[in-house]
Amino acid sequence: MNINPSRLLAIDYGGKRTGIAITDEMQIIASGLTTVETKQLFPFLQEYLSKEKVSKVIVGEPKRLNNEPSEIAPKIDEFVVKFKKLYPTIEVIRMDERFTSKMAFQTMIDSGLKKKQRQNKALVDEIAATILLQDYLNSKMF
Repeated sequence: MNINPSRLLAIDYGGKRTGIAITDEMQIIASGLTTVETKQLFPFLQEYLSKEKVSKVIVGEPKRLNNEPSEIAPKIDEFVVKFKKLYPTIEVIRMDERFTSKMAFQTMIDSGLKKKQRQNKALVDEIAATILLQDYLNSKMF
C-alpha cells in the first residue's frame, strides 16, 4: 500500500511529439494524459509538476530489434540529464519501449477506432505512453 500518495508519470519521447501518461495517486491505474509538442515538454512539465505530486518518471528507451539504441536515443539522454537537474527529487526510470507504438496502434484497432482516428499520431503517442506506464506497473506487481 502506498502510504505517501503520489503519481507516476510516463514519457514516450519523440522528435516532434511526446506522449504522456499518469497514474492515479495510489499508482494502480495508468491513463493517458496528453501529447505535447516535444519543444513544449519542459514548460508543460513545469506547470504539471507544480500542481501534482509525482514520485517517479518512467522514460521510454527506444531500441532497435538488435538491442542497439535508436537514432533518437541521444536526444532522450539529453532530456533525462536536464530533467534530473531540474527535478532532483523525482526518480527517473528508463524502460524498454520497443513495441509500445505498435501495441498502441493495435489497441486503437481493437477498440474500434475508425481509420481517420487511427491516423492521429498524437493519440498513438499518448496510448504508447500509457502502455509503457502500465508495463512498469505490471513489472512491480511480481
